[in-house]
Amino acid sequence: MNDQKSAEWTTLEERCRDCRACALGATRTNNVFGTGDRESPLMFVGEAPGADEDAQGIPFVGRAGQLLDKYLLVTDLPRDKVYIANILKCRPPHNRDPEESEQDACIVHLREQFRLIRPRVLVCLGRIAAMRLIKPDFRITREHGQWFCKNGVWMMAVYHPSALLRDPTKREDMLRDLQEVRRKLEELGCAPMIEEASE
Repeated sequence: MNDQKSAEWTTLEERCRDCRACALGATRTNNVFGTGDRESPLMFVGEAPGADEDAQGIPFVGRAGQLLDKYLLVTDLPRDKVYIANILKCRPPHNRDPEESEQDACIVHLREQFRLIRPRVLVCLGRIAAMRLIKPDFRITREHGQWFCKNGVWMMAVYHPSALLRDPTKREDMLRDLQEVRRKLEELGCAPMIEEASE
């Protein structure tokens, strides 16, 4: 990563950390910016931090995140070689769904992350992220695992890992969907970037 891009990341992270664009900035323990390889061809986006994420300042570190890690491992997509973020950087009270006004206030940070990473493939973790990033009427039960191409970026939604904790019958779908993500990376010639980085 060059010095200019590194400086842009630092500025963005500081701006995000100081953000008070919505009321959640006053109630958070930590800003949950994002984690992983900032030059990865693959980006995952969830909806918002939970209690564990708020406590540690890292996305997807609770039970749902640990389950996601297992799927990433088994599909040869090492967590440290992809980038993971959320639409919201602050935890909504009681893990409620993010309000539209909160998403509107926070999406600017995600857009900047996306601009800096320039991923070839973006995976939405769950219905809310898919409705915001793919299309407003997205139906996760019907459309998970399907590809959408927007401005040259391949986008797919999968079940949120917390949904798999509630309903284990969806776990096979998750495995197939992430295997398809891996296949798409290979098709695009991006898989070696992850493989070489993980050696």
